[in-house]
Amino acid sequence: MNLLLWSLQVLAALLYGASGVMKTVLFDEVTGDVPSFGALPREAWAALGVMELVCGVGLILPSALRWHPRLTVVAAGLLAVESLVFIGVHLRYQETGAILMSAVLGLLMAFVAYGRMLLSPVA
Repeated sequence: MNLLLWSLQVLAALLYGASGVMKTVLFDEVTGDVPSFGALPREAWAALGVMELVCGVGLILPSALRWHPRLTVVAAGLLAVESLVFIGVHLRYQETGAILMSAVLGLLMAFVAYGRMLLSPVA
């Protein structure tokens, strides 16, 4: 279970890191390709991007360093909640692929939070 959770944490950290960079640094370049970026102001997307970057780090460092490993649970929980927000945004724009991706990522992050809280906590 520990190996599965670590694998999910690393993959999610990479994915959310890339997504955070896209929302903060590359926003202007990808705005035309993603219709749902019009749903929120640029500042809101930037804030979500920063949160994704911070949570991406939070998925790895606290547990790896065994320094407040509960922060990994918090990071995964925040990303799971963020996925619910994105599902709502993508529903408005009828972006089926993005809805499914957000739902899968949200479930995976909820599983990581649950797993690190109860199934295989980092001591």
